[in-house]
Amino acid sequence: MDAHGERLLAQYRERLPRLEELRSRVEGLIGHALQQQGVDVSSLESRIKTEHSLAGKLERKGSKYSDIGDITDLLGVRVITFYTDDVDKVAAMMARCFDVDWGNSVDKRKLHELDSFGYNSLHYICRLPQGTAPEELCAIPFEVQMRTVLQHLWATINHDTGYKSDVQIPRYYMRQFSRIAGMLELVDDEFSRLRTSLADYRRQMLSLVASGRLDEVELTADSWHSYLETHPFDRLNHRIAAVNQAEIFPAQLEGYLPVLRQLGMKTLGDVQRLLEQESDDAYLLAVSDLAVTDLDILSESIGLQNLCLVHVLKMGGGRAAVEYILDTLGGSGSNTALAEAILQRASTLPFMQ
Repeated sequence: MDAHGERLLAQYRERLPRLEELRSRVEGLIGHALQQQGVDVSSLESRIKTEHSLAGKLERKGSKYSDIGDITDLLGVRVITFYTDDVDKVAAMMARCFDVDWGNSVDKRKLHELDSFGYNSLHYICRLPQGTAPEELCAIPFEVQMRTVLQHLWATINHDTGYKSDVQIPRYYMRQFSRIAGMLELVDDEFSRLRTSLADYRRQMLSLVASGRLDEVELTADSWHSYLETHPFDRLNHRIAAVNQAEIFPAQLEGYLPVLRQLGMKTLGDVQRLLEQESDDAYLLAVSDLAVTDLDILSESIGLQNLCLVHVLKMGGGRAAVEYILDTLGGSGSNTALAEAILQRASTLPFMQ
């Protein structure tokens, strides 16, 4: 290495402590911004270029750098997202967090010809804004790379199988690389499109639930969650709790979805009819148990559980059907005896006569 390169390496060694401090600040700022905006990423990683790597770079093209500050990737940060549209979200966040050197930043996604595929990534050359950190840190440029998981996979494979080789890759294999890159790009786009479609579907379901058009809403995990947000069983729960002046504590009702499906519920309209038609009998079944106890704390699931029990009992289900409900809801090994006790209490009630 010539004297100029050695001088740059000496500057690099002197700058290392500040690079470590900058690395910590930048990672913290990006991590905070991602959390604040609610953007989930696959990974946030950073590295400081090693002396060995820098020496190799200076041997190849050290003459183009007059000072160590001209090397913009001594600190590199990589944000790997799950979806292509999140890359643009992250890019907008970087522009708000840092001063971006637009002249030296590059969007690799826009460099391909219409019929070519390959490395896709967004690279920003950034600095900390003046006044947000010591001057010596604000003067150091760093690179932020933003790409998706699949783009990162492509970059890693392409680098390991192609760029590191001293042998010229035959055109046939390069064409295979391009085909795979095109497939990954298509998958990336389809994942983003699917996420958008699912978000639209959820909004539509919320609208239908809010408007009361429940027969049009298929009973799915998403629609069931939306329905529960309307607290449909509160009235029945409070009616039951009034027997012992009991307090109701929160419970997760998502686990009732497989039970409702097993009972033949296909839409939210079916669930709503279950509530409207069986509330009185569910109340009676609950009271038959509570009337001989002094329980003053009840689970929020008590109304829905008794609705399901009343439904299977009216449909002719015996101990096995009742035990299935209890087992599905995570009961213990005593469910057989509990099912028998429920059957005995129900046998004395009007809806079973």
